[in-house]
Amino acid sequence: MNILVVGGGGREHALVWKICQSPLVERVYCTPGNPGIGQMAENVPLAVDDLPGLLAFATARDIDLTVVGPELPLSLGIVDLFEEHGLKIFGARRNAALIEASKAFSKDLMKKYQVPTAAYEVFTEVEPAIAFIDRLGAPIVVKADGLAAGKGVIVAQTRDEAVTAVTDMLSGNAFGAAGSRVVVEEFLRGEEASFLAFTDGRNIIPLASAQDHKAVFDGDTGPNTGGMGAYSPAPVVTPAIHDQVMAEIMQRTVDGMAAEGRPYRGVLYAGLMIDGTSVKTLEFNARFGDPECQPLLMRLKSDIVPVLMAVSEGDLSGISLEWHDQAAVCVVMASAGYPGDYRKGDTIHGLDQAGALEDLFVFHAGTSLDQGRIVTSGGRVLGVTALGPTVRAAIDRAYRGVAAISWKGVHFRTDIGKKAMDRE
Repeated sequence: MNILVVGGGGREHALVWKICQSPLVERVYCTPGNPGIGQMAENVPLAVDDLPGLLAFATARDIDLTVVGPELPLSLGIVDLFEEHGLKIFGARRNAALIEASKAFSKDLMKKYQVPTAAYEVFTEVEPAIAFIDRLGAPIVVKADGLAAGKGVIVAQTRDEAVTAVTDMLSGNAFGAAGSRVVVEEFLRGEEASFLAFTDGRNIIPLASAQDHKAVFDGDTGPNTGGMGAYSPAPVVTPAIHDQVMAEIMQRTVDGMAAEGRPYRGVLYAGLMIDGTSVKTLEFNARFGDPECQPLLMRLKSDIVPVLMAVSEGDLSGISLEWHDQAAVCVVMASAGYPGDYRKGDTIHGLDQAGALEDLFVFHAGTSLDQGRIVTSGGRVLGVTALGPTVRAAIDRAYRGVAAISWKGVHFRTDIGKKAMDRE
């Protein structure tokens, strides 16, 4: 098989890494890819939103399956386009990807189909939003309705912070068109977890549990980012919680999307808030999480290609997943200043030393080549991911890899996985 992976971040590097292990695969391409991906697949200089170019490439190279990593091409309708031309592709169609592309749509869907979530209202004008903020009180959450690369959520600790967030979004100063409509919702207390599942629109196969770390600094402080690290399994997702999530969140959502005439095929990601036995949905994503994808795929024992193909063909019946017993931890190494303005072009040192460590892999996210040197080119630069018999052991190994790598102004959290260690 010839496979095309769309994207160029850490998630896509993990997908390419896993796909390349399949005996079914002959050749893997990635658009646009990155230097790490280029060591195992052929990078193709096409942007993820160049849908005509991607279609032409897939047709010319006899691509048997296209796997879409990021949310942007899904929201633009890449799956619809490829399927109209008879090509197999893994991902949600445009009308189903709206579950991520519009938080207002997602919240309304959850309300209609009784998927547990936070109380909320949707606003396009500042004054009614402020009145709702005053009614609920702080802390409170303000979300840009549209796609904002994982950064469009403001957890406001005070009324003034919430009012500023709403005003900035609706004025267009924050997140542009993505913030032209906002969702304001109650602040939920508890512990976050990520719950991902493959679905063909009817059948649902859950992945292992995982937990992301959104805040940029230790102790979950500072602004939200696209994710500063993740681990799997997440002990907070007990067997009872798992069954509850499958029945009350995943099944209701998949059934609801089908009832709305928007059958959902692909990987469905639910961000959860767990407080004791109470589970509520923070948001849905229409793709693999990044960085959750990295530890999840390192733990996945099964060949991923038959699963991706079964989803693209709309029939997951008879498919099951096997997982390694080991835990996995991913520590994101970022550029100074991220998630705000950050440096680019710094030479990365120590990649070979880190890569030589057993049961550890360095996934590239924001890197590029400059005269033979691998340099920083994004906010999140690397995802150092390690396996271990326990979460604690995986954490130790991952941070040994982190210690081997350096560049000017490198930033990373030092407490990735601490919540899981506290539960071991």
